[in-house]
Amino acid sequence: MPGHSSLPPSLPPRELPRVMFWRLRRNPLRRRGDVAQAWIGLGLTLVVLAATPLALFLVGDAAHRHYARTAEHQAATRHHTTAVLVEDARSHPEPGSAEAKRTLYPTEVRFTDPQGRTHTAYADTQPALPKGSTLRVWAGTDGKLTDPPLTPDQVRSRAMGSALIAVLGVHAAAAVAYGTAHRVIQHHNLVAWETAWAATASRWTKSP
Repeated sequence: MPGHSSLPPSLPPRELPRVMFWRLRRNPLRRRGDVAQAWIGLGLTLVVLAATPLALFLVGDAAHRHYARTAEHQAATRHHTTAVLVEDARSHPEPGSAEAKRTLYPTEVRFTDPQGRTHTAYADTQPALPKGSTLRVWAGTDGKLTDPPLTPDQVRSRAMGSALIAVLGVHAAAAVAYGTAHRVIQHHNLVAWETAWAATASRWTKSP
């Protein structure tokens, strides 16, 4: 009919809980598997709600302490020093371009550790830096160039990342558990249906 929509009217808010937990409502078609699946879903929801803040706190706290110790160890075993280029850095094909400003080339440099020993290594430098130029580098006790120690912001960021991964793991585990339970219950329902049909099929298909 013109002006008539074939879509069913939307359910009012008070009906949503009834739809979500229809398996718990008494009705002639409800099976034990439906009730079990509903309670499993409800139980897993409560577990996720309780485990999410717990995982966020415990994993985040453990990760923060781990990365804080790592930062302290790095600060104690790395030093900031000046290195001198022992060769000219490579030139970029397009000097002055935006790409040239972002490009770094590995160039041999020489630096001295706190014990006065001289080391050579390759450091990333800007294009076309001439031999004898200096730059600041971080080096470890083994005489090799390394990254700077983790900053407090990096420690917090990595700890938060670990906590979020733990939370996602909780949600993924709950989803897998519910999916597995759903498949098992569905398989049980199909087997029960086939058994019941085998017992009644002969009466439905018997010729008069």
